[in-house]
Amino acid sequence: MALPITKKICDLLVKKGLVSEDALDEARKKSLEKSRSLSDVLVEMNVISRQDLLSVLSEGLGLPVIKLPCFEVDAETLGLIPKKVALMYRVIPISRVGKLLTVAMTDPLNILALDDLKVATSLDLSPVISSEEDVTDALRKYYETSADEEISSIVEELEGAEFETISEDQDSFSSAELLKISEEAPVVKLTNMILSRAISERAGDILIEPMEGNTRVRYRVDGVLMESYSPPRKFHQALVSRVKVLSDLDIAERRLPQDGRFQARIEGRKIDFRVSVVPSSFGEKVALRVLDKQQAMTDLDMLGLKEKDIDILKKAGMKPHGMILLCGPTGCGKTTTLYSVLRHVDSPRKNLVTVEDPVEYDFWGVNQVSINEDIGLTFAACLRSILRQDPDVIMVGEIRDYETLDIAIKSALTGHLVLSTIHTNTASGAVVRMVNMGVEHFLITSSVELIAAQRLIRKLCPDCKRPYFPPREAALKYGLITDDGQDVPEIFSPVGCKRCLNSGYRGRIAIMECLELSPRIKDLIFAGAQEFEIEIAAREEGMTTLRENGVQNVLEGVTSLEEVLRVTVEARSMEK
Repeated sequence: MALPITKKICDLLVKKGLVSEDALDEARKKSLEKSRSLSDVLVEMNVISRQDLLSVLSEGLGLPVIKLPCFEVDAETLGLIPKKVALMYRVIPISRVGKLLTVAMTDPLNILALDDLKVATSLDLSPVISSEEDVTDALRKYYETSADEEISSIVEELEGAEFETISEDQDSFSSAELLKISEEAPVVKLTNMILSRAISERAGDILIEPMEGNTRVRYRVDGVLMESYSPPRKFHQALVSRVKVLSDLDIAERRLPQDGRFQARIEGRKIDFRVSVVPSSFGEKVALRVLDKQQAMTDLDMLGLKEKDIDILKKAGMKPHGMILLCGPTGCGKTTTLYSVLRHVDSPRKNLVTVEDPVEYDFWGVNQVSINEDIGLTFAACLRSILRQDPDVIMVGEIRDYETLDIAIKSALTGHLVLSTIHTNTASGAVVRMVNMGVEHFLITSSVELIAAQRLIRKLCPDCKRPYFPPREAALKYGLITDDGQDVPEIFSPVGCKRCLNSGYRGRIAIMECLELSPRIKDLIFAGAQEFEIEIAAREEGMTTLRENGVQNVLEGVTSLEEVLRVTVEARSMEK
């Protein structure tokens, strides 16, 4: 729950010089556009820290701010507020004196919550303010059973349940028997627990993998796989069958890959899951992509990009025609950035259309088409029809073949702004990739306005990151300093704590290299220059590479040097 921002609090923020009137107006506008709280938008814009917001809120409301980790709440006090109510209103009872109960809340202005709590406890309430992180940790500590303990109890229930688990001879069970097993209560509970844990840990992917002796469940959190509790092997097919039932897949087919999707409401949010099932040596492996539409950031200013890169994207997005290409590996945030550009250029006077496989996020006011290759609805087929729909801006989810690329380029040449993605590692590599796909050099120079390569890097956890001075040799090698006479800067390394799941990192931001097609770059492309020649020329004209962009974030204390080295490669030497 976000911190409450009233007019009185806004005036106090401006009076104290913590937020300018212009920043406040911009945040209000974004708050309305995104249906997000004003406090969350202010923090995401880096206008003010959440701690400063707490302090101003305390002063404005005349309520104290407390640090929940400093308190140990006894069981009797906790029992005054039922678990369901505490989780619903995000409130922690602190102490009781006579008829007065002190409660910690993130939103002390929630009158409905206070009224319900008063009825539930039959006590008078004295609210105090605590941070979102402290309340979340306290709720997990006092009210929620740990995920591993809960999965263990479900597995125990599975062991004692009155149904037959599936043996290694998988073909001996009929579809009806598989369906019955997948709908047994313990299997349903185990599946739900795996899905809900993924949401609570901010996972982007879930892998359910059959091993020789057990089933391995892993979550990809901030781009890195983390192993979770592993149920016994004999329950694997029952778990897979449950996911297939949810995804409307053929539970009897275990020899061929299958793809599907389903929706679930978890923690009050509607979550989309994209499902892929493939046969492997020990059974079927399931991969679920988690698409949390409410958590998706679709504002360029909130992606964590450098101001220079944001300005380049905005400038390219406001051109009347041409092509903007984003490149990078799967899962690097290309689609999110394209949506952010769409949001920036969106206007009632423009006709925006997207072609995606599948549509990942609902975008109000934009016509979105989902590909279905089984019936011949391909990217190329869609683009041909869309061009007859009088579009101003077209977003193509991915360019996979020459036909799609050819139509996209012709669209860019005939008065449309085209946004798309292509799988290459660098911005300059996208040029070579298009040439290899069969496009003439002059068509690239005539249509493409901007090529941007993107990666996502993990942000250091602000609660546990530790400062240190790197060795001078490493500082020189990786660009932290440019000559041996400079002082080695202080940077930070990950440590690990409860709030970051002991990883040392929490959340991710985008880094980018933007290749603008200047006259010099166009001449090189037309002359058939190689990838490294285009990259060197672009750097001489001011392009910041992915590695250099990442190092800037290291110097600013946003991420660690190890994380940047994990995600990026060293740029080519500019020496001739």
